[in-house]
Amino acid sequence: MSDQEPPPRPPEPLRPSRRAPHYRALSPLREHLRESFWFAPLLACLGAVLLAGLTDLLDREIFAEAAAEQAADTLLSFGTAAKSVVSTVSSAMLTFIGVVFSISLVSLQMGASQFSPRVLRLYVRSRLIKATFATCLATFVYTLFVQLGYDDTTDPDQAVSVPVVSTVVALAMVLLSLALFVLYVQATLRLLRVPHVIDRVTRESLQVLQDIRRLAPDLAPDADPAPAGPTLLHEGRGGVLRDVNIRRLIRVARRHGTVLHLVPRIGDFIAPGTPTVVVVGGTPPRPRRITTALNVGVDRTMHQDLGFGFRQLVDIAIRALSPAVNDPTTAVQAVDRIHQLLAVLAPHRLGALRHRDRDGAVRLVQPVPDWEATVDLAFTEIRICGAGQPQVTCRLAAALDDLLRITPEPRRPPLLRRRRLLERAVAEAVPDPDNRDFALTPDRQGIG
Repeated sequence: MSDQEPPPRPPEPLRPSRRAPHYRALSPLREHLRESFWFAPLLACLGAVLLAGLTDLLDREIFAEAAAEQAADTLLSFGTAAKSVVSTVSSAMLTFIGVVFSISLVSLQMGASQFSPRVLRLYVRSRLIKATFATCLATFVYTLFVQLGYDDTTDPDQAVSVPVVSTVVALAMVLLSLALFVLYVQATLRLLRVPHVIDRVTRESLQVLQDIRRLAPDLAPDADPAPAGPTLLHEGRGGVLRDVNIRRLIRVARRHGTVLHLVPRIGDFIAPGTPTVVVVGGTPPRPRRITTALNVGVDRTMHQDLGFGFRQLVDIAIRALSPAVNDPTTAVQAVDRIHQLLAVLAPHRLGALRHRDRDGAVRLVQPVPDWEATVDLAFTEIRICGAGQPQVTCRLAAALDDLLRITPEPRRPPLLRRRRLLERAVAEAVPDPDNRDFALTPDRQGIG
């Protein structure tokens, strides 16, 4: 027997779990609230009102104890300075909110013009930005309600409270607002830098991939025949299908003893009368039950949308390649992350997602983009717009060559076609043979 150790076995691709998936009932609601900007400030303002009432009660108890110990005069002397401090905080905080709001508007405008309007959702979803706005608004509302509880008298026999605790809490909220403002400025500056925006989109895309594999642990066969059965039409308003309430659709399908095959993909535009589901077996539910489980809006979101991350990265790349911007380095950075996402997807089989109920029966079949469609989305527009930029074509050639090395044999034809199309596009855009050969030389940094 040889003393040499056997060569290490190559890592096996992740295999989907066979256990029944766990669906989070509030997952769509949570994502919708994260896409909105009003929820956190509203909760903070309501909390500020309750906090003002609580501190007022504490101030009254403290004053009552001081009056019983003949120390009310000392508290009343402190009350004049406390009222001045709270009034100053209240007036200054409104100006401070205006400064924060102005910085946000400028950041949104610069982000839309520099990257893509699709990446503005990063600003809206930022927890730090929402926390900063919410804390500043809560401080302003809190100080207003504290001033409503002031006693105008300085007579210890007529006064009922002195804002001692209220003033301390107001100062603490001001310090918290200032700390959050510093972090907010830092986060805003990061969101205006291309690498951080691209990295954020990539991390969200990877999370979507993991969520999809967790929610639907098995996939339908690649050659799944078209379902046959009654087709239900959309009865709601027109718009982009942002996500679907998986739990609700499974519950509807289970109640009617059927399997629902979703027709549109997440991110498709659906209009009234558009087919939404094909019902296989059982009794068809009312179309309205299906419509209420579909979240239709004016734009796409990352929740359940596997292709939207690619869409944002491609938009950033082609905007950078436009003649008005002419920034191929940014396009190369976007291609880096596209390469990363495709490398993650390469060993995994893509197909229609099959969602099961608690008994393990398939109740919902959801279409997702296949491998070829994803490769088209990732490379087509960048190849067309960047054919005359050697930095971009060298990076595209390196990405395609790397993917061809790690992709299973049945999934290589789309990559080989994109490699040939890249060579053809460079041949049309670069007539000189030497420059053409240089533009097709793989380079992971573009040009060094």
